[in-house]
Amino acid sequence: MRFCIVIFVCWILIGCDDHYRYYCQDPANFQKKRCQRPDCLFSQDCPDYLVAPILEKQATQPAQDASK
Repeated sequence: MRFCIVIFVCWILIGCDDHYRYYCQDPANFQKKRCQRPDCLFSQDCPDYLVAPILEKQATQPAQDASK
């Protein structure tokens, strides 16, 4: 039983790592040649295709006061 708990905890910790489904979805790769047009157009994995525009707007806008 104790072994199962250790395996489960290790499995949870491994799952906590940041993983991106697509190479160009990772913000660290936005400036790489593979993620720039025209290279990314054929596979349609350009960052602007993979990152939701509404999420970009929310990240750049200041937080609204909840009391208003």
